[in-house]
Amino acid sequence: MSFGQNVIHADGKRAIIYLRVSTEEQVDNFSLDTQEDLCRKEAEKRGYEIIEVFREEGRSAKTILGRPVLINLLEYCRKNKNKIQAMFVYRIDRISRQTADYLAIRKKLSENGVTIISSTEPTGDSPTEKLVETILAGFAQLDNDIRSERARNGLRARFLSGRIVTGMVPLGYTVQAGYAVKDPAIWDKMVEAWNLVATGTKSMEEMANIMTDWGLKHKRGKREYSLIRQRVNEIFRNKFYMGVLTSGVYKEEVKGQHVPMITEEIFYKVQAILDGRNPNKLALATRKHLNPDFPLRRVIKCGKCGMGLTGGWSQGRHAKYGYYRCGGHCTTASIKVEDLDNALIKVLKETTPKKECLNLFIEFMYKNYHERLLRLNKIRGEAENEIIRLKALRKTLVDKNLSGIYSDEIFKEQSKEIENQITKAQIAKEDALFDKYNIDKLTSFIKTLLADLGETYKRSSLGQIKVLIGSIYPTGVAWSYNGTLNHQISPLYQAILGFDKVTRLPCAEERI
Repeated sequence: MSFGQNVIHADGKRAIIYLRVSTEEQVDNFSLDTQEDLCRKEAEKRGYEIIEVFREEGRSAKTILGRPVLINLLEYCRKNKNKIQAMFVYRIDRISRQTADYLAIRKKLSENGVTIISSTEPTGDSPTEKLVETILAGFAQLDNDIRSERARNGLRARFLSGRIVTGMVPLGYTVQAGYAVKDPAIWDKMVEAWNLVATGTKSMEEMANIMTDWGLKHKRGKREYSLIRQRVNEIFRNKFYMGVLTSGVYKEEVKGQHVPMITEEIFYKVQAILDGRNPNKLALATRKHLNPDFPLRRVIKCGKCGMGLTGGWSQGRHAKYGYYRCGGHCTTASIKVEDLDNALIKVLKETTPKKECLNLFIEFMYKNYHERLLRLNKIRGEAENEIIRLKALRKTLVDKNLSGIYSDEIFKEQSKEIENQITKAQIAKEDALFDKYNIDKLTSFIKTLLADLGETYKRSSLGQIKVLIGSIYPTGVAWSYNGTLNHQISPLYQAILGFDKVTRLPCAEERI
């Protein structure tokens, strides 16, 4: 705000000037000084004294909100009611590009005795001039609406072409020349994160901690934030990573022009895990309190009450000694760590299949693998056809919603059902990817694993020990306190042990 030159006119007519320029207009050199010069010349021509100039810079005329100078001007006119006769503007659209807002502002000014005068358009107090003024305000809104519609159509066309609209991309990508491209600094880490979630062994809380340890952070503008569980969950729900663009504004899903980070199979497998429909039958992992000094803690049970054994140290005269004890209330003797270890190794060696059994089992695996591969390829083909059908159905659903045939409520309900069916089909397709395993490497691993279960136990990590014991003895292993372990071998291992009694391999029909 600045005071003008005090030129006193005989008729005592006083006026103010309102100047506004938006950021875009500043770029076009549509300056406030140019507007002020034209307004002053028009005021002098009409015999007005300019007593105040209100300058508003870098403000849009789409709404009066966020325009503090205009609000100050209205308050100034209220306090000086009937002392100011006119407000000069360069053009009507300087006041507002919304007809309703313009008329409301004109009414407020009129109540305080102020007439709006445009220095470049026909305005005044006569009925004809007021009509022209209103029409000009309507043209300003029309121009604004056309610009907005063009912008919306441009954004929609950009989205449908597969390009990002907002300039924001998820973690693992960056923006270059308006396109989403790989962020080489963290791309491999994000791929590793997706593969880790796909195993079904990590919770979102654990993934947040792991990704934070890797140095990954959520970016918003120029600021970076630590990853939390909710943000990580959003990451692993985002279809952008499998090459699909979605939007809260547009209902279509389109193939993006960016490089997918993961396959559709991995994405839908992760969705199934997050939804509790884990195809691997694994619950999301919870925190496990593992202790390397007592690897069999909670793995071996008490033979009397069935509670898992716990571990602890006992201070001797010259050193500390590790012992396992019942985790319940049994008043049973403690077991030395090495005694339980030796007993378990002995049982595992007894469970180890003979070389002849193992060779027959491997032969059976080869035969069964190739037969099953044919069957699963058929399932995969059927799943792919089902996915194509469902995607076409989803596109039809979107078209009917946009044309008004289906309401938004019906659209949301049907879209969710189709998405669930796509997830199931993708899971079936993922489960059918049997050929991604190398049968030679797999059998080599099994030979090494089963050649000596006792030695395998010694080489295993804490997490692997629990899996190993659980797979061989699914009902658990119990310490009987007489130096032996009670156990029941799983049907699979019983079958392997019994392969030396099989004189021929069963055919496919017999196995079915």
